[in-house]
Amino acid sequence: MTSLDPLTTTIIVLISIIVGIVIGYILKYYQVRAALKKGEKEAEEIVEKAKETATKISLQTKNEALAMLESAEKDVARKRADVLKEEDRIQQRRNDIDDRSERLERRQQELNKRQSTIDKRSNEMDKLRSQQIEELQRISQMTIDEARVILMTKVEKESRDDMARIIRQVETQAREEGEVKARKIITDAIQRIASDHVAEVTTKSVTLPSDEMKGRIIGRNGRNIQAFEQAAGVDVIVDDTPDAVIISCFDSVRREIARRALEKLIVDGRIHPAYIEKVLQEERKDVEKEIVEAGEQAVYEARATGIHPEVIKMLGRLKFRTSYGQNQLAHAVETSKIAVLIASELGADIELAKVAALLHDLGKAMDHNVEGTHAMIGAEFVRRYGGKPRVVNAIASHHHESDQESLEAAIVEAADAISGARPGARRESLEQYIKRVRALEDIANGQKGVSHSYALQAGREIRIFVRPDEIDDLASIELARNIAKNVEETMQYPGQIKVTVIRETRAVDFAK
Repeated sequence: MTSLDPLTTTIIVLISIIVGIVIGYILKYYQVRAALKKGEKEAEEIVEKAKETATKISLQTKNEALAMLESAEKDVARKRADVLKEEDRIQQRRNDIDDRSERLERRQQELNKRQSTIDKRSNEMDKLRSQQIEELQRISQMTIDEARVILMTKVEKESRDDMARIIRQVETQAREEGEVKARKIITDAIQRIASDHVAEVTTKSVTLPSDEMKGRIIGRNGRNIQAFEQAAGVDVIVDDTPDAVIISCFDSVRREIARRALEKLIVDGRIHPAYIEKVLQEERKDVEKEIVEAGEQAVYEARATGIHPEVIKMLGRLKFRTSYGQNQLAHAVETSKIAVLIASELGADIELAKVAALLHDLGKAMDHNVEGTHAMIGAEFVRRYGGKPRVVNAIASHHHESDQESLEAAIVEAADAISGARPGARRESLEQYIKRVRALEDIANGQKGVSHSYALQAGREIRIFVRPDEIDDLASIELARNIAKNVEETMQYPGQIKVTVIRETRAVDFAK
């Protein structure tokens, strides 16, 4: 094999290269063409998918548009119906207004006719009045001026008589003023004599650590003492008595509550209206508790059984009640013991007599709040809480306000008389005093709009609290005058009684 020359070799290499390039180009061409066909196919698929998606979106949009159109048409129809209804209502109102206008016009015409009739009658009345005046002048043979002169003369005479009476009253008052010192001496003597009698059951003395405490009790412009008196229903007397103030009130329960509250305030040192009310409320609870304990102790001492707890509680209130100066709870226990002795001697029912005698004056614990005699009130209260009929009858008949139906009723009456008649048991004037003071409160409480009232200063003042939503300021003045007039007409009392009406409003809120 002969070797090729270099030129031929070079040509063969070049031809090989050229052929390779041509083959590579052809391959590249077919690759690009295949790629283009694939891309066109993919593009066609994308276009088809886009067309399908567009078709779906178009259909969905059309459906939504149709739904919105239907909804809008429904809203338009509903609003059109509402507008029609409103137009109907407006038309109906117009018709009503037209009818009212016609009725008003007819009424106006009727009023005009009536007015004309009234004017006509008024003219006729004026004519009749003129005729009557002329006739009166003819009969009396006096003119109007002459009659006026006679009337003025009569009024002047009556006025002079009133002036003379007033002058006599002033002169009498002036003469009485000359006896003031003498009367004061007599009054002081009477008070000293009655101090052992009245002060023991109508006043309480509260000891103070120093006289400076009096100023704190009174407060600025009397604010503290006024709040205390109004809330407790008592009269606090601050005088020259060293290191002491006096609480005065005919109601012993109120007086005891006030005494305890004032002593607590003095020890605590915080004396102001809000705290005063709080302390009084606490002491009321304590006194109520003591009342229950007193009732239970009285039942224990009398050895009585079968008494309802509410009756025992009411019985305990007699601890703070006196009759003719005699403590009623002690009197009840004493009467029960006497009745037991009498019943045992006569062979009567001891237990029945014991219970009836213990409860015979129960009504005195509530007769200031309920109408009627204490015997009937107490009997009704015991009957309400399951008392035996013979016990109820013994209570109701111990002052012969009803017929006595058993031997035990007569025994209760006798035991009551024995307990009250023993030496030193009772004092007549104190009971009369308490009845007068209670009658004073009853007169005030019987008026319309009165919330509650307190008799103070041994019955020389009545303090009335009214409900502000029922009684205004002018009505308060009229109420005070009416109560004073009623007291003057129905009661007998020495000196004068001050009537004070208090109308108070409060606004309360809480900061949270």
